[in-house]
Amino acid sequence: MSFALGLTGSIGMGKSTTAKLFADQGCDVWDADAAVHRLYSRGGAAVEEMRQAFPKAVIDDQVDRQVLKSILAGRPDALREIERIVHPLVARDRAEFRMNSKADIMVFDIPLLFETGGDAAMDAVACVSVDPETQKTRVLERGTMTEDQFAHIVAQQMPDAEKRARSEYVIVTDTLAHARLQVQQIVAEIREGMKHA
Repeated sequence: MSFALGLTGSIGMGKSTTAKLFADQGCDVWDADAAVHRLYSRGGAAVEEMRQAFPKAVIDDQVDRQVLKSILAGRPDALREIERIVHPLVARDRAEFRMNSKADIMVFDIPLLFETGGDAAMDAVACVSVDPETQKTRVLERGTMTEDQFAHIVAQQMPDAEKRARSEYVIVTDTLAHARLQVQQIVAEIREGMKHA
């Protein structure tokens, strides 16, 4: 018997770091973004379909995410086409991980878990959260996007308060030590519950 824990949270909330903390506790972690990278890389399952739909986006037999971004900027309708190609492949990748995992707790790191209805397939959801100022500072310090781009992404995501309200667990990522302690408590609680299931 294994437990499926969804891990979600808006951009800059510390989800990737928190996923590593779960891995440190012996959980198997599946990362939605990493799955997309695998599908887009050379030999990836999405490359040929993406080549047919967006020939300019495939360079050197892999999908170039920067080119894809610029296509999306000019054609908002392209997102539906990308999702039509990628979502079933991501779902298959996730199903294979689930089938092959030997861990008692599987953590599914999915940024848009609630937005895509993925929470329905989870036994529980943990949401990472931090105050808006820290979130914004973290994202802008990466140097990969402007303040406007950040605001645009935040506007598209479900509000943090709603994600927290819909989650069984909330992990405040103000410091690494605090986040680690909360992850340890959640893992201990799930394992304890599984003993009595």
